Amino acid sequence: MSEQARFRLRVRYGKRGRLALLSHLEVTHALERIVRRSGLPFALSQGFSPHMKLAFGPALPVGAGGAEEVFDVLLTDYVPPVTALEALRGAAPSQLAPESCAYVEPHGTAASVAFNASAYEVVLDRPLRQLVIPAEVTACRKGKERVFATADFLMEEPALTEDGFTFKLLSRETGSLRADLFAKACLEASSSGSASESAAEEAPRIISLTRVSLVAAPA
Repeated sequence: MSEQARFRLRVRYGKRGRLALLSHLEVTHALERIVRRSGLPFALSQGFSPHMKLAFGPALPVGAGGAEEVFDVLLTDYVPPVTALEALRGAAPSQLAPESCAYVEPHGTAASVAFNASAYEVVLDRPLRQLVIPAEVTACRKGKERVFATADFLMEEPALTEDGFTFKLLSRETGSLRADLFAKACLEASSSGSASESAAEEAPRIISLTRVSLVAAPA
């Protein structure tokens, strides 16, 4: 870390509405522009192509919203958190607006690795009668399939709500189970476990998937 980068500001923000359709890369670019427009004294990396020193929390799937997302920005000078928050909010669209910020230990764990557990809320177009948890979820990326054992990632038993269900997933160094794939697999398993074919045909549809919190949990 550069000697000039003495202050690490941790910012919590929401990813809502239409902006839930942004990819993680698009969100990182948008947040960098927000910091630049805010006028905060951000630190730059050294080398031939200096860039802003930012660290982001775990990525969200495209289409998933976030109620308590996080990123770190290194500053060269101290700015009161209230002043920094006002500047960031003034530079951000309402659906990606920072909600709070505070300084954290400059040499502590960065946001990119500090939060290894996420809590999600799924809203459906109609309630589920039952929630069946699949033993495995298959993910396909770049033509390659990978099978995840759900027991390795679930932190607790998912719970039905009035309009959907909630669950918590743990991220591991060996990989992470995507929340959207898990939610869809749960609906498929619940539908196939219905008592009749008509019930299976009328399986609920996902209206929204939101990460409601990020936490640090024992791996």
